Amino acid sequence: MLFLQPAIVNKMLATMLTDDLDIIPLYTDSNKSLIKDVYKLVESYPRVPITVDCVIFGFDNNELKVLLIRSDLEMYRGKWSLLGDFARDDEELDDAAYRVLRERTGMDDVFLEEVKTFSKPNRHPGGRVLTVAYCSLLNTEHHDLKILANELHWHSVKNLCDMAFDHKEIMDTCYAWLQKRMLEHPLGLNLLPEKFSLRELQNLYEVILDIKLDRRNFRKKFFSMDFLIDTGEYEDDVPHRPGRLYKFDYDKYQHNKRRWTGIEF
Repeated sequence: MLFLQPAIVNKMLATMLTDDLDIIPLYTDSNKSLIKDVYKLVESYPRVPITVDCVIFGFDNNELKVLLIRSDLEMYRGKWSLLGDFARDDEELDDAAYRVLRERTGMDDVFLEEVKTFSKPNRHPGGRVLTVAYCSLLNTEHHDLKILANELHWHSVKNLCDMAFDHKEIMDTCYAWLQKRMLEHPLGLNLLPEKFSLRELQNLYEVILDIKLDRRNFRKKFFSMDFLIDTGEYEDDVPHRPGRLYKFDYDKYQHNKRRWTGIEF
């Protein structure tokens, strides 16, 4: 058996490519394989609209609610819908979400976070439409609704069933995302007063996580994280035994958050 050195094999292949283009066709002009008209290329793509939907959760009197409007489509008459609109051609998706929130509610001081893109081909009855869901959690007492068109209001999450489009699926997905975030970061503490009792703190987690927590275990876990500052003060004007008031040590959390693994109940 005859073995050829790699250098000889490469030289033979080069000769074959040069002498007989019918064996292995090559482009002699590299520009022929490149697309020059990018506008024409994009025009050839399917035109699929992109929308944004804002899922705004609100903590209101120890209940979790979501901001909804009445759908303005005939086929969804009477059904509730999330706050949404299409993204403009010259608009980034984040900017579109903040614009929708501002135009629908008048609020411009709410932080939004992108959660997921929903892309089922039949999710919109009029044709294929992609939507990107954005989520936020706020205390309803700290934010005023300045626009109330289309019956805009806070709706109980627990009493929500049928909605327009696939908005129930979007809301459920964002709710699951919110619950996971609550365990990973102490974002819910922004919903409480600057000084709060352990009863208020536990109630907040029970409402958002939709579970009943053991009182002793809950307090033990939070004290072990060492982020609570005892103010030395007590609740007043409460129908039960006044509890101690605490503050959350945000500076200490910022310094240690890279080592913080979250909360497990």
